[in-house]
Amino acid sequence: MSKNFNEFIANVEKRNPNEPEFLQAVKEVTEDLFPYITENHPEFFDQKILERLTEPERIISFRVTWLDDNHEVQVNRGYRVQMNSSIGPYKGGLRFAPSVNQSILKFLAFEQVFKNSLTGLPIGGGKGGSDFDPKGKSDNEIMRFCQSFMTELYRHIGADTDVPAGDIGVGGREIGFLFGQFKRLQNNFTGVLTGKGELWGGSYIRPEATGYGLLYFVDCIFKHKGQSLQGKVATVSGAGNVAFYAVEKATQLGAKVITVSNSSGTLYDPDGFDAEKMAFGATLGRNLDQYPSRYPNAQFLPGQKPWQFKCDIALPCATQNELDESDAKTLVSNGCVCVAEGANMPSTAEAIKVFLDAKISFAPGKAANAGGVAVSGLEMSQNSIRTQWCTEEVDNRLKTIMESIHETCLKYGKESDFVNYLKGANIGGFIKVANAMKAQGIV
Repeated sequence: MSKNFNEFIANVEKRNPNEPEFLQAVKEVTEDLFPYITENHPEFFDQKILERLTEPERIISFRVTWLDDNHEVQVNRGYRVQMNSSIGPYKGGLRFAPSVNQSILKFLAFEQVFKNSLTGLPIGGGKGGSDFDPKGKSDNEIMRFCQSFMTELYRHIGADTDVPAGDIGVGGREIGFLFGQFKRLQNNFTGVLTGKGELWGGSYIRPEATGYGLLYFVDCIFKHKGQSLQGKVATVSGAGNVAFYAVEKATQLGAKVITVSNSSGTLYDPDGFDAEKMAFGATLGRNLDQYPSRYPNAQFLPGQKPWQFKCDIALPCATQNELDESDAKTLVSNGCVCVAEGANMPSTAEAIKVFLDAKISFAPGKAANAGGVAVSGLEMSQNSIRTQWCTEEVDNRLKTIMESIHETCLKYGKESDFVNYLKGANIGGFIKVANAMKAQGIV
C-alpha cells in the first residue's frame, strides 16, 4: 500500500470512477488512518489493509422483475454489497429508493464496517437495496416486489453469512414480506433479517434504537464536559423513525427540540415539541405543513432547512450530504456547540471542516447513530438463543454500547483540551477490523 495519502486516494479514485459518495467516505476515514498507521502500525502498509478495506469482498447485482396492480411488468435493479466479514457475518440495511446506486451502497457498506466494529459486537459490514420506490405503491405491489427481490437475494444471505436489516424505504412491512419469502424458499425460521416484528423474532425498541442511541451518545458528550442536556435547544432534520425518536429521547433528557423537517421544508415550533405534539406530527406523514393548524405558534417553512435557527445541538437525521458548508457556518455563528449525525454522512466534507476548525463537538454517524445496528446485533443474539429480552434489558444494553463507543472515541480522539470524535471513531472502528484481517491472512 502506498505510504502517501494523496497517491492512495488517487488509486482509489482510479479504481472507482463516478462514485462520489464512496470516495467521500473513503477520504474522510483514511485522512485520520494514515497518520495513525504510520506512527503505530506500519506493518499494515505491507499487509495493504486499507486497499483491502476499500475493495468490497463481493458485490451482487441482479434484476428484479415484478407485476404492478395493472398487470404490467416492472423492472428494477437489486444490489448487495458485502464489504468486510473479518469480525463477523455481513450486517447492514436494505434501502429502497430511486437514488440507490452502487456508489451510495458502497459508501454505506464502507461506513457500516467501522460502525459495526465500534459496537463491540461480532458483526461485519454490508449494505444493499434497490432503485425501487415504495412511495405510492399498494401493499400488494410492495409485497410482489419484495418477494421477487428476495427470490434472488436469499441464496447470498444467511444467519451466519449476511444478515440484512431495514433502511430508507424498508420498514416493518417490507421486512415482513422479505422474511416471509425467505422462510418459504428455505423452509426454515432463522434470524436472517433484523427489524422483524416483536411477535415473530424481533427485538423490543428496534424502531427507537437509532434515535435513542443518538441521544445517549450526545448525553455522553455533555457529561464529559461536566454538563447535562437540561435546557439545551436542539434542531433536528428528518421526520422518520430516527428523527422522531431522537426528539422523544432528547425531550425526556431535558432538551428542547424546535425543528423537524422533510423534503418539502422545515417545521419550526419555538415552544418545542412534547409527546402530544410528536404524536400529532406522526399522524401527518409527509404533510407537516398541517401542523400549525393545531399549534399556531409553529411555522412550516417550504424549501428551507432547519439549520438557520439558534441552537446548542444540531442533529441531522435525514440523508447524506444534507448539511453543507454554509449551513455549518450558520450553526457555528449561532452558538451551536454539538453536531451529532443521526443519518449516514449527512454532513459534507466542507461542513465537517468548519466544525472541526471551530472546535465544536462533531459526532460522526458511524459512532452517533450506531444504536440501530447495535440493537439489530442484539436481535441476532436473541434469535440465536431463542429468547426475547424485555424492553428495559434491551434499552440498558443499548445505552451501555453507546457509552462504550463514546469511551472508544475518547481513547483515540483526545487532543489536549479537544475531543476529535471523528478521528476517534475512525481509528477506534478501524483497529479491531485491521487486526482481525491481519490475523486471518491474505484472504
